[in-house]
Amino acid sequence: MGAEMFDVYALPEEHLAIREAVREVCEAKVTPNAAEADETGEFPQASYDALRASDFHAPHIPTEYGGAGADALATAIVIEEVARACASSSLIPAVNKLGTLPIILSGSEDLKKRFLAPVASGEAMFSYCLSEPEAGSDAAAMTTKAVRDGDHWVLNGVKRWITNAGVSQYYTVFAVTEPGVGARGISAFVVDKADAGVSFGAPERKLGIKGSPTREVYLDNARIPADRIIGEPGTGFATAMKTLDHTRVTIAAQALGIAQGALDAALAYVKERKQFGKPIADFQGVQFMLADMGMKLTAARELTYSAAARSERGAADLTYFGAAAKCFASDVAMEVTTDAVQLLGGYGYTKDFPLERMMRDAKITQIYEGTNQVQRIVMARQLLKGII
Repeated sequence: MGAEMFDVYALPEEHLAIREAVREVCEAKVTPNAAEADETGEFPQASYDALRASDFHAPHIPTEYGGAGADALATAIVIEEVARACASSSLIPAVNKLGTLPIILSGSEDLKKRFLAPVASGEAMFSYCLSEPEAGSDAAAMTTKAVRDGDHWVLNGVKRWITNAGVSQYYTVFAVTEPGVGARGISAFVVDKADAGVSFGAPERKLGIKGSPTREVYLDNARIPADRIIGEPGTGFATAMKTLDHTRVTIAAQALGIAQGALDAALAYVKERKQFGKPIADFQGVQFMLADMGMKLTAARELTYSAAARSERGAADLTYFGAAAKCFASDVAMEVTTDAVQLLGGYGYTKDFPLERMMRDAKITQIYEGTNQVQRIVMARQLLKGII
């Protein structure tokens, strides 16, 4: 065994360069907007413009459709670094991937050419419409319907918890096309917000990620050209689940970034803050907290990057690793941000420091794209099947 075997655990130079480039853009042009986006609840357009100018707004789009062609690991690193600066802004590359991946996985070549290119250029964003008011974790219980009418489909229903709704131009919408057969009767469609019959609810008033609008999407006799179906009728739910296998890695990456930002801020503070005549970083109790935060974050990063590698090659065990990475990294993000607030004491509880925002932002990573309770069900099923 040579020393070269250990290189498997080192990021390739190109990925390190991507991290450095994204961090530079974020520190200059995303971090300055983070507090205001949280305070006002407005979409951080300046951050979007900066990410778009650097090709970090949708890095996963393949080069043949005008994108940067970043692999799954590179995309995770981009999302991680943006989240380190601003969790709301990290949902720009994350949700662009979530919205477009059904087309990449199951769409026709015509759909790919028509709808991936505008996202790659930054002319449009893409959201994902699966959840409904009465169909959250039980997504197959959706009631939104699509009925064929000549060369169109007519969609009726309500989608809830739609990230970047109203800002995104395009939406992957899942609807029942064959009632009574459960998940096998669900199909996927591309909906344009300019389509007649498409409208949006008021922005949700949320605990965190306030700079990323979350709204209901209303479909009231929305007529969609028949060629905008993604894949064959009845394959939509399978596409939705395959998509989530891949994109749970991006939520893990977002959680990593939030946790890293919190740890960075806490480390800087404890080295400067003095009590009893010396920096509080000198106290063993503080050091133990920092050690636990760093250890958990390191473990979460290794798991997330391993899941990203599996996402890139479409590995058979991606379902398990995607769920594990999302679940573990988001739990770590909640722990690390909570401990970071604690390390700053009263200052951590104020908006003078970014920790309270990071703690609020971290919470959603345990909930969306499948709650962590659902992730544990997913993992257990994979274990019981003997896939892991």
